[in-house]
Amino acid sequence: MKKLLMLGGTEFVGRAITEDALERGWEVTVFHRGRHDPPPGVRAVYGDRTAPGGLAALAEGAWDLVADTWSGAPTAVRDAARLLAGRAGCYAYVSSRSVYAYPAPAGQAEDGPLVEGSPDADATAYAEDKRGGELAALDAFGDRALLVRAGLILGPYENVGRLPWWLNRTARGGPTLAPGPRDLPMQYIDVRDLARWTLDAAEAGLGGPYDVVSPAGHATTGSFLEACAAVTGGVADLRWTDPRRIAEAGVEPWTELPCWLPPGELHDHMFRGDVSKALAAGLECRPVEETVADTWAWLRSLGGEAPQRPDRPQKGLGPEREAELLGLGPGR
Repeated sequence: MKKLLMLGGTEFVGRAITEDALERGWEVTVFHRGRHDPPPGVRAVYGDRTAPGGLAALAEGAWDLVADTWSGAPTAVRDAARLLAGRAGCYAYVSSRSVYAYPAPAGQAEDGPLVEGSPDADATAYAEDKRGGELAALDAFGDRALLVRAGLILGPYENVGRLPWWLNRTARGGPTLAPGPRDLPMQYIDVRDLARWTLDAAEAGLGGPYDVVSPAGHATTGSFLEACAAVTGGVADLRWTDPRRIAEAGVEPWTELPCWLPPGELHDHMFRGDVSKALAAGLECRPVEETVADTWAWLRSLGGEAPQRPDRPQKGLGPEREAELLGLGPGR
């Protein structure tokens, strides 16, 4: 029986990895701070990896795989990886495609230039922190470190507020701003496909960096938003809007219109990466309609209120600004 040590394991990506491992029949230990309940069936140990002595609960034990989703100070990855290097077979660090130096051209793969980072750094900025985490994992585990560079992550348990916002917006119905162009490619990963690939890759002994995200165009803005509208009852009237008009109105892509980036340099950087390496290593991506439907079912089970990470800003466009942009009068 494989043994997994999940650093975290109670929310979003960590929870998906934990649940996938349990479904495989693995023995799972979840190390966390005790703020949220882990899935049933795990062995839970407690500690705060940012506090002095916070890793004491991991002083003993051996595992086939350690999975880590940390996105703060790289020193937390450094300390955990050093502690576990002699007692774990593989260290899978869930990183981000944000580690690539901006702007990454369309078609860039894992060999593209990277931002600077240090395993000994305190928290600075997301991209640099993730790169520092990668270096910390590599320093301790060498070619036994698997660097899982995810892109936009969607699916059940999302605590960032992107897909849940669109689902609640389309469920409200009426004229709904849909940022164009409709056929603009998206590149994202369902959290469960990310979890499955990570465990498969670790079990196969893979190491080094992999961009783990769907092929560009696996979905488009159109197929994504139409799936949201359909699964929430078909009451939303999607009004496709030229991105130039959105820019002129001062609406912020990605934050006020979650998951969307207009055509151009930033879109190429985020949504047009070459993921052939991960595909060759077995990555499979489910249809966007399934991701959307399952997330809606999960969201409804919570009464429509998704959890929200306190370190991430609230997402979404206010109704007044949306109505103004669509040329609707008050109360429409």
